[in-house]
Amino acid sequence: MSQPASLLAAALLPPYAASGAVTPGDLSAARAQMGFSLAWHIVVACLGVGLPLLTLAAEWYGIRTGNPAHRLLARRWARAMGVLFAVGAVSGTILSFEMGLLWPGLMGKFGQVIGLPFALEGIAFFIEAIFLGIYLYAWDRLPPRMHLLTGVPIVVAGILSAFFVVCANAWMNQPRGYTLRGGRVVHVDPWAAMLNPASPPQSVHMVLAALMVASFLTASVYAVALLRGRRDTYHRTGFFIPFVLGAVVTPFQLVAGDWAARFLADFRPTKLAAIEGVFHTHSHVPLTVLGFADGDRLRYGLEIPDGLSLLVGYRPSTVIKGLDRVPREDWPTVTSVHLSFDVMVGLGCFLLLMGVWLLLAWWWGRRTGTAPLAVRGTRLFLLLAAVTGPAAVVALECGWCVTEFGRQPWVVWGVMRVRDAVNPAPGLMTGLWLVLFVYAAMTTAAVYVLRRMTRDTPVPVAPQESDVEGYPVA
Repeated sequence: MSQPASLLAAALLPPYAASGAVTPGDLSAARAQMGFSLAWHIVVACLGVGLPLLTLAAEWYGIRTGNPAHRLLARRWARAMGVLFAVGAVSGTILSFEMGLLWPGLMGKFGQVIGLPFALEGIAFFIEAIFLGIYLYAWDRLPPRMHLLTGVPIVVAGILSAFFVVCANAWMNQPRGYTLRGGRVVHVDPWAAMLNPASPPQSVHMVLAALMVASFLTASVYAVALLRGRRDTYHRTGFFIPFVLGAVVTPFQLVAGDWAARFLADFRPTKLAAIEGVFHTHSHVPLTVLGFADGDRLRYGLEIPDGLSLLVGYRPSTVIKGLDRVPREDWPTVTSVHLSFDVMVGLGCFLLLMGVWLLLAWWWGRRTGTAPLAVRGTRLFLLLAAVTGPAAVVALECGWCVTEFGRQPWVVWGVMRVRDAVNPAPGLMTGLWLVLFVYAAMTTAAVYVLRRMTRDTPVPVAPQESDVEGYPVA
């Protein structure tokens, strides 16, 4: 959400005092607060990127088929989209101020370098808000096709918003667009900073992840309803539209993940070494699944001979640079990075297999003339489909753990360490408890409102046109 406030917060703080002594507890509190806020916000932000596309798909399908159940589905998703947008705006604003309040060393020194993507993200946020208002209040005031078009800027602005924010994070992994002279930042090129080499793979990976999270989370809700016997058109469509989108996106996400990994092999071999648990530089490096770091090796992992060398260079003799290329104090936490990556990849493969299962079910249904949900093994499929939403969220969080833990101990790779960026003022632990309380209240309120929306306006057994026209959307 809107990020320029981070620059304002940094400007309001006193100049960063390098001599200020920050305690380990305060440093841990700052990291925990930022990590928790981001972990919470990123799920809502993904819904903000993917749910508008799902809503437009349902509305377009309703216009195309003339089925009132599809239009009713679009209206319900539109209401949820409005609630989640409001919640995301609050959590995004909190993150904006945390950037300046918790990390004045970063924003005070490099704010002018990474200010452009935050400013552009703010513009995208306001465009999204304007057209969301038009979309919600114009259901019965515009022709159906024109109303559908008013939702397109919401989708575009949501994707651009994610792109701009990820560009700022990519810069922290691949800093560009400035010169350090006497400890001061000069010759700033904000476009070069924003469009750094890490931006393309990281932003594509994030946007696809957002679509997957929104799709599988939505589909899992309707999978539960289908398991409970609600096999009407409304619930079947509510399951198939998001699940099909998630199934289509997943293979592209695996390709994007491979792209991001190859980028690391070329530009950030230390991070790749931590991800794969490679401690020593050599060829014929195995691919290790799971395992824990113990000294200078991984233990209890499943090794695939020559696997990593083959993946990176397509031949067993490919040399993989290990952690021995950098001082030990510059090593990321290998176990957390390695396990997070393995969990992310494992869940991604699970989601891919679920998409393949749906494809085979559709093919079998076409061949035998039965409905896709009438094939053998339907209940098991729906049980697993109900898990895809939480699985996508866990994969998302693990992916961000890889991104952030893999950059440690640097906040800006090779330039500034985390301990040099944190606010030296005492009392950061108090801020952590306050943020936890605020997010607990916000989560409770969001869940309560969303549940009340479904309970107060039950879905008709057989929706008619009057049900659609009279369905409140605001």
